[in-house]
Amino acid sequence: MAFHEVRFPANLSFGSVGGPERRTEIVTLTNGFEERNSPWAHSRRRYDAGVGLRSLDDVERLLAFFEARGGQLHGFRWKDWADFKSCSPSQAVGYEDQLIGHGDGVSRVFTLSKLYASGGSEYRRPITKPVAGTVKLGVQGGYQAEAVDWAVDLETGQVTFVDPPADGAPITAGFEFDVPVRFDTDAVQVSVQSFQAGDMPQVPVVEVRI
Repeated sequence: MAFHEVRFPANLSFGSVGGPERRTEIVTLTNGFEERNSPWAHSRRRYDAGVGLRSLDDVERLLAFFEARGGQLHGFRWKDWADFKSCSPSQAVGYEDQLIGHGDGVSRVFTLSKLYASGGSEYRRPITKPVAGTVKLGVQGGYQAEAVDWAVDLETGQVTFVDPPADGAPITAGFEFDVPVRFDTDAVQVSVQSFQAGDMPQVPVVEVRI
């Protein structure tokens, strides 16, 4: 399997249905209490690419993309319109959006991440597919210029500083990002007649680990 660094057409993913999935193992004890455990450290996202189709031209573009990826064989990028920024959807990306680490005076490589917090609990999501031209970085509250102070690997989400940040210096980042996914089917069935009547094909897409 290979990963193709190409994004599923964003205008086709707009309107799609999907979101994060967790796996929780639940055991009910004889006294009625439960023991709950999750084998997954990170959630996995699922989508339906068929929902965003609006015309037969859209269907043709989907089929071309599907064939070029070999069905389930190769992964690709997906824009999740509900969650694609380091900040709120209504805000502009800024270099102080997310705290991604602290300098130690030695390390130069840091990985982009996004924090989800609610009710005193937190989950930090690794970001492995940032979008080119959207990544911004700061160190100790000061803006750092790309290609001068740092470089980003768009295939892994790792940023490398020219000089290691000072010990204890907070490192912040802002970015847009895609989700690494693959098709979750090797068959796409489209009826032209039913499509024109408003019946959309189901084309499941699932996140892959990178």
